[in-house]
Amino acid sequence: MSYQARFKVWRGDADGGGLVDYEVAVHEGEVVLDIIHRLQATAAPDLAVRWNCKAGKCGSCSAEINGRPRLMCMTRMSVFDPAETVTVTPMRTFPVTRDLVTDVSYNYVKAREVPSFVPPARLKPGEYRMRQEDVGRIQEFRKCIECFLCQNTCHVVRDHEENKTNFAGPRFLMRVAELDMHPLDAADEAGVDRRQGAREDHGLGYCNITKCCTEVCPEHIKITDNALIPLKERVVDRSYDPLVWLGSKIRRRKE
Repeated sequence: MSYQARFKVWRGDADGGGLVDYEVAVHEGEVVLDIIHRLQATAAPDLAVRWNCKAGKCGSCSAEINGRPRLMCMTRMSVFDPAETVTVTPMRTFPVTRDLVTDVSYNYVKAREVPSFVPPARLKPGEYRMRQEDVGRIQEFRKCIECFLCQNTCHVVRDHEENKTNFAGPRFLMRVAELDMHPLDAADEAGVDRRQGAREDHGLGYCNITKCCTEVCPEHIKITDNALIPLKERVVDRSYDPLVWLGSKIRRRKE
């Protein structure tokens, strides 16, 4: 079934802009990105949009559709009533470059601030061994496609621009949690305290676990329940549980 849909698409750049009305054909089985491409081919050849795989795996086509952060390539037109006006706007948390394209460089800055995996000195490449339960625990987080929808919807930076300096956001706190759970990560031996870093360098305390990041994740990663809350618990234990604190001191002294 084909029909004519009403779209409102944000057009503009860093200096400002607004919603522009379009009427465009929709065919059965199409997604929002198909419609944006049809607009480019017919009514708006200069419309800027970022996309790549069109299969929900590259994370490029993130936008806000009727106010909800989504991937345009994974949002089917069938979820909307044909009489409904579909509004497409750029991600609100990041500066607009042009039209639906935003400057997400904040995320790459935060990515570089997370210390990478530290190989264990006692093992050579090819000698790494892990139990399947340990692999399963962290494998979920490796599904992240870095669409940055979780970063976009997190109100800590969405509503408070000033927090960007001190807050890594859910995607990169999840990365810290993943490395902290990794049984072969030798960060402590290299003098890298991931839990202290999460608290002091990456702003873990800013997160108040509203689960909005989990709700918009296209890979259905349980960011809050499986990464952020356990990380918070380990940080609290390290900082405030007297037995854990004493044990860490004794262990360091023995070393």
